Amino acid sequence: MCSSDLLFTSGSTGRPKGVTVSHRALVNRLEWMRAWYDLTGADIFVQKTPTTFDVSVWELFLPFMIGAELVIAEPGRHGDADYLSQLVVGRGISVMHFVPSMLSAFTDVLGADGLAELTSLRVVFTSGEALGTSSARALLTGVPAVRLINLYGPTEAAVDVTAHEARVGDEVIPIGTPVPNTTTLVLDERLHPVPPGVIGELYLGGVQLARGYAARPDLTAERFVADPLGPDGGRLYRTGDLVRS
Repeated sequence: MCSSDLLFTSGSTGRPKGVTVSHRALVNRLEWMRAWYDLTGADIFVQKTPTTFDVSVWELFLPFMIGAELVIAEPGRHGDADYLSQLVVGRGISVMHFVPSMLSAFTDVLGADGLAELTSLRVVFTSGEALGTSSARALLTGVPAVRLINLYGPTEAAVDVTAHEARVGDEVIPIGTPVPNTTTLVLDERLHPVPPGVIGELYLGGVQLARGYAARPDLTAERFVADPLGPDGGRLYRTGDLVRS
């Protein structure tokens, strides 16, 4: 049997829930990020996400998987834009993550002159909220060499399952397309696919899907359902998020 870990949801929609995630799911999560964005041992990561937040999983483990340097930010300073900019400049940080609202504050505080000093930044990831075009544009114009990647996903699918690389000209920044070995389906209330452009509920499938909620078979049965379109035994996770393709 594949070994697993227990990750907890943020609790933003109620009490935090323990999610049983396989090591295979986590490895898939780390491997596609490494491969898609050419992350190597030459990169320098910063770990600034509190370890109670699931984003910290890749911040902590991906650098060690590829032999990269990991800089640990001081506790409680992940929201301090001036401190973070000094860390990037002083330690040559090349890979980091922001919740979009923090990215907005970061770009506002630094302004064009401060952003221009962040020459070591190579890839910035965002997740956890909708990414607005104004903060994306500020970062991409202020640090022209950086790639800005918007990620989407729940703890129940090993944290992130879709990705979109933002561009300066984006009028809306979508959640993107599925990452390797995952599936995304937009279904109606009868679990039938909806036509392109029609709003439906987003369902997730594939290798990153969790086994369920620890000690909560009732909730597992409610949110992890049989895949009506896939092979026998296939499952989908009901995100509760409304989207359109």
